[in-house]
Parts: sequence; structure tokens; C-alpha cells
Amino acid sequence: MDKLEIRNLTKVFGRSPKRALKLLDEGKEKEEILQETGCTIGVNRATFEIYNGEIFVIMGLSGSGKSTVVRLLNRLIEPTSGSILLDSKDIMKMSAEEVREVRRKKMGMVFQKFALFPHRTVLENVEFGLEIQGVMKADRQKKAMKSLELVGLSSYADQKPDQLSGGMQQRVGLARALANDPDILLMDEAFSALDPLIRKEMQDELVDLQQRMKKTIIFITHDLDEAIHIGDRIMLMRDGTIQQIGTPEEILTHPANEYVKRFVKNVDLTHVITVESIMKPAESIMMGKDGPRVALKKMKEKAIPTVVVTDRNRMVKGIVTAEGLKQALEKNLSLEDILVADCVTVSKETPISDLLVLMAESEFLYPSIVTNEAGKLKGVIGRGALFSAFAGYGGEKE
Repeated sequence: MDKLEIRNLTKVFGRSPKRALKLLDEGKEKEEILQETGCTIGVNRATFEIYNGEIFVIMGLSGSGKSTVVRLLNRLIEPTSGSILLDSKDIMKMSAEEVREVRRKKMGMVFQKFALFPHRTVLENVEFGLEIQGVMKADRQKKAMKSLELVGLSSYADQKPDQLSGGMQQRVGLARALANDPDILLMDEAFSALDPLIRKEMQDELVDLQQRMKKTIIFITHDLDEAIHIGDRIMLMRDGTIQQIGTPEEILTHPANEYVKRFVKNVDLTHVITVESIMKPAESIMMGKDGPRVALKKMKEKAIPTVVVTDRNRMVKGIVTAEGLKQALEKNLSLEDILVADCVTVSKETPISDLLVLMAESEFLYPSIVTNEAGKLKGVIGRGALFSAFAGYGGEKE
């Protein structure tokens, strides 16, 4: 379900926006419009959707229009044209008071600069937005403490901001945005002022926090690694225009144009591409229903050396090998007697690079088993397929 629907969103900076829009419609480029009108095209007819509960990353280099877009969404900057539908209601058609209400209750914002009041405690900083709304002290403190608990800072409620590290101060800023319980979090370069190690910790914490909050998060960054790490989908911008929207894997493996291809060319894809993209369907038998002869028949028909064993709910129990089945038939053994339970099992979201390490450390040469989040069988990956994929994705970039 779409949380936000943006259609032809455009921002023209300058004194002749109508003339600039006319030139845009005529197909003029950004530089031509600047020369003819003195107007700068900040965002050029951006059309996209943001899904409920996703982390949607808008990224690009300086001047790409990414920060302008996020400020257009809550009308901190007034759009020149277009529509912004929040839960099917057009923000562009709202009155100034209605927009303020959206900012207070629907969209929380976290900036690059922490903007904390040095003379106030952490708790007082977090409750500030509620205070100016006139929320009673007991209620706002309760909500502020709940937000601090979410970001792991409840024990620092009585500290002053200068007693905290940069990462902790940014978490206070995040807690302040969460105190209103907004549907959407707008995060503009929120971690870029932090040291690299703290920044990575904050990225991990945001992903973990999102698993509990289930908010819709719009995150602005110029850092591709950050976008890949936290984003469910990425929108890559250049000169105010959208170049591509997709999952990290889609953008890295299928860049839409030469600009995107150059932008992502130095990324090690083995850290991004998951095993789901290279796994094969698994031949399996069911414990309690099938026996060694059924397993052996499948191996012969498919010319494979192993078969996965599951229970009746498709939960993986292990694998059986051709050698094990031979012993079972000779000695009248059961599947349980020859089951190899200690095999490499990974989720379908596991990066190829991580699987390579697991297989290299394993003493067994059997295929790896791929499961979904519930642990049910989804596929298998043989060593040959893995090494071929690693060579294809991990080689030198041209």
C-alpha cells in the first residue's frame, strides 16, 4: 500500500517559474532554462511512490535535488507544481494550518545537525515538540520517555546534550522526532556528521529500530554504501531528475543508464547480491513419509548427489547423500540414521560473500540449503554455482 504518491513534483527557484515550466514542457535542459530565465530547476517533474513501512532512500551527489525533494514533501519548501498525496489527501491543496498539523502529527523530521538545546536535559529536548503543542507535562514526559526507551537512552534522560557523544545526540534528535508518533520520518543526511564507526552503528540501529517501529522512513544521503545498507528501495537523482528507482540489488545489477552504471561501478556486489538470486530449486523428500528408496530414485532421475530432507511443514531437517543411502539399503537403516544435519543453512537474504565464508569454513562439501524467514526450504546452492557467482560479481570493475 502506498503511503505517499508523488506526481510530477517540480520546484523552480527564481522569479519566472511559469516561464521556466513552459520551457521544461518544451524539452529545454536545465542549463538552457537557467540562461534564458535565470531560474534554477531544483526538482524536475518527479513521480514516485513510497510504500507504507519501508525505508525509502533518496540519494545523489550535491545539487542533485534530494534534499529539496524531502522539504517539498512537507512543504518546508513550496512546490511549484505537482501533487503530493499522503494517505490519498493532497498536501498541495491543504491550508497553512492543515500543513502545520501534518508536520506535527504525520511527519517527523531528523536533521544532519542535532539542533538540541544545550540548557535543557535530554528528556526536555525530546518533549519540546509536545510542549509547544500544549500537551500536559505528565503526558509529554511519558511519551518522551517511551521514545528514549526506543533509542536506548532512557537512562540518560537527566543528562545535558554536551555530556553525550555525537551518536547519542543524534539518537536524542531521533527520539524527539518519534515523540509525536508520526507515520513518516524524514531523515535528511541524519548520520553524515558522525564519525565513520558511529555512523555505521547508527545505520545498524536504525534498521533494528525499524523492525520494531514499522514506520515509513524517507532517508536522504549522498553515500551509496549507506543507501544500500539501510534502504528497502533507493531513488537515485541527478540535476533534479530521477535516474532510477529500485531495490539495492536491482540498481546494482540492472542500472538504468550510463550515469547509474558509473555511480555504482565500484561497489563489491558480493556484499549486496543475495543467495536468492543464484539458488536453484531443491529436490526434497519428507521425513515420516518417504524412505531411502524414494530418495535414491530422485537422485537417479535428477542426476544429483544429495537430497534435502524436510518435515511435513517443509522445515529443513538436513540432507542425505548417495553414499548414505547405499548404506541404508545394505544395512536396513532409516533416513534418521543417515541424515546429515550439520550442513550450511542460510536465509535467502544472505549476501553471497557471507555464504562463501560459511562454505569455506565448513568441513562438508555438500550444497548449502536456503530457507525463508520461517526456516522453510526455498532452494539449494552448490559450491560450483557459488564460486561462479563470486567470480562474476567480485571481479575487477572496468
